[in-house]
Amino acid sequence: MSIEPTAARVHGEGSPLGRQPGAMSLIVANLGFFLALSFIGSTYVILIVAMLLADGTYMAQQTSRAMTDSSSLWDGFWREGPIGRALADPKIRYSIWLSLISCTLSAVLSVLVAVPLGYLIARHRFPGRRVLDAILDIPIILPPLVIGLSLLILFQFPPFSLVARSVVYQIPAVILAQFSVAAAFAVRTMKATFDQIDPRCEAVAIALGCSRAQAFSRVVLPEAGRGMMTAFTLAWARSLGEFGPLLIFAGATRMKTEVLSTTVFLEMNVGDLEMAVAVSLIMVAVAIAVLAVTRLWGDHNAAGFTR
Repeated sequence: MSIEPTAARVHGEGSPLGRQPGAMSLIVANLGFFLALSFIGSTYVILIVAMLLADGTYMAQQTSRAMTDSSSLWDGFWREGPIGRALADPKIRYSIWLSLISCTLSAVLSVLVAVPLGYLIARHRFPGRRVLDAILDIPIILPPLVIGLSLLILFQFPPFSLVARSVVYQIPAVILAQFSVAAAFAVRTMKATFDQIDPRCEAVAIALGCSRAQAFSRVVLPEAGRGMMTAFTLAWARSLGEFGPLLIFAGATRMKTEVLSTTVFLEMNVGDLEMAVAVSLIMVAVAIAVLAVTRLWGDHNAAGFTR
């Protein structure tokens, strides 16, 4: 075998792409590539940070004005400032607690549904699999208001109509509306998780005498722990920000079906922009706290599995 072509490539001659660039031009080209990627990606990051900074700046201005007008700095900050007034308002405290409870329940229900659905779609081929896969995308692509309207119409027909009085415009409607959308995202997450788990481990467990259920619970499920945590976090965050289905299916009744997203809507309706922004920042703080806790808990459990 002749070595001439190889030697030519070392010197950049005879390359299919032409003469190879020098080291400096390669560094410049790579730098330009990463700068272009960073510029395009950073526009979205800058938008998110700018929105949060705008909210924070507006809230700081309003709090500073309240502190200036008040006789006591503490009273101006805590009692007369927008965030202090929001946290002291029983209606908003109720919406915070209902949001925490309903989001947690809808996220748990989403994971309970997402694990078997994601496993079946990822690991098995059965008639109607593609149709099922497409149906699961409907809550993701449909406008949220349409989901709420569809739920409202669904409970006009039996057997759902039998419990409509106890569900529609009640607290169960809040959880069901959040679950209807959040579960679709959880299913997608669990399908991707099961796709990444090596099926040979499960096959070995079955070959060693385990049943399907035993192999799933003892081999597959522990491997999917981090994916389940991600699905829970995603479903929880999606539930917290849900608004359209809640407005149509559960309503926005004070001290009854009011959650944080509907509180922002109600405060904007009465023209209280300060309170609406304060509730928005409370939502951001609650979301960051819950996401941090779930991430830390998930990392701790993942470390436990790898020991």
